[in-house]
Amino acid sequence: MPIVRILLTALFMLSFYGGTNFYIAHRLYKWLSLINPYINVKLYAGIYIFTALSMIIGFFPIPSVIKSILNWIGTHWMGIFVYLLLFFITADIALLLAKITKIIPSPIPQNIRFFTGLIVVGLTAILVIYGKYNTNNIKHVFYDIQTKKSITSKEVKIVLISDLHLGTGNAEKNLPKIIQGINSMKPDIVCIAGDIFNDNYDSIRNPNEAMRLFRSIEAQYGVYACMGNHDGGKTFNEMSRFLEQSNITLLNDEYKIIDNRLVMIGRLDSRPIGGFDGLTRQDIATVLPPPDTNLPIVVMDHNPSNINQYDGRVDLLLFGHTHGGQLFPGNLITKSLFVTDNGHYQKDANNPHIIVTSGVSTWGPPLRIGTYNEIATITLLIPNP
Repeated sequence: MPIVRILLTALFMLSFYGGTNFYIAHRLYKWLSLINPYINVKLYAGIYIFTALSMIIGFFPIPSVIKSILNWIGTHWMGIFVYLLLFFITADIALLLAKITKIIPSPIPQNIRFFTGLIVVGLTAILVIYGKYNTNNIKHVFYDIQTKKSITSKEVKIVLISDLHLGTGNAEKNLPKIIQGINSMKPDIVCIAGDIFNDNYDSIRNPNEAMRLFRSIEAQYGVYACMGNHDGGKTFNEMSRFLEQSNITLLNDEYKIIDNRLVMIGRLDSRPIGGFDGLTRQDIATVLPPPDTNLPIVVMDHNPSNINQYDGRVDLLLFGHTHGGQLFPGNLITKSLFVTDNGHYQKDANNPHIIVTSGVSTWGPPLRIGTYNEIATITLLIPNP
């Protein structure tokens, strides 16, 4: 049955993608025909189909240079596709209502159709250009968290990032800026809450340079990481070695007591793509330190859908994964899917504080619209006397 379900899901997704692309292609062609009545239909169809399928073609065994080009085209098309679809649907509904209410004549005049198409294409272009520009911006966000347990210093400063997705051009291009942003916060501890890689270690263009940059992080008690859903698969061991050589402590359902100040726990992701080379996620009860460890407990767990697995034994949960929705209206979807998809949340005083970061890079379309790449700085404070 799982195979049948997977096949049916794949069939539905392909049908939806094919149908919506046909709709966009048809509407674009009608608009372009108003500009140039002699447009070559076969050439237009060929270019459109190639663009729409470029990311799928990139999965085939082809030279890496061609694969990179197809991936660049495909990921950008994903963002363009989303907004062309939304704006064309909105425009068609508006025109239909205007025609029904006789605000515009029927049949709809060609000049109205032309300017409607121009608005759709123009708005899409503006949003995509802005979204591309916005991926180079990194926002700093700050949280003060008061723990119920004592710590041996006035405060502990944790800098949190997630969702680097190394192997995508945008992540590697911005990595020096990311590291600089981390160091500017003068952290005691740095946490990387999963999706450090983008499914395949071999997609990183310059791993040695990336390792050098990670080793330049300045944190008094070190850098700690957990694995996300994109950190598994055939190159999981290469990913683990990369982190070790980058002076990053990987916690796979393990805990570490840091300078008798706090307990840091890293969880294996609950839904890894391709698995973790036989490692499986354990029950939280087997991962927690002994009950008499009277230190604040901080847990890195990539996916915030796991929030309900924790109780008051944990002081602070650090999540990523959602990207805050990344592209509007995706943020509306993530808000409906998760208890919290971005920012700080605490159900009540008997439950952990939760921080969900929107991530420091992008996945899929290299665009940020309505959301930001971010570095989160969390200050753990001692309880009031």
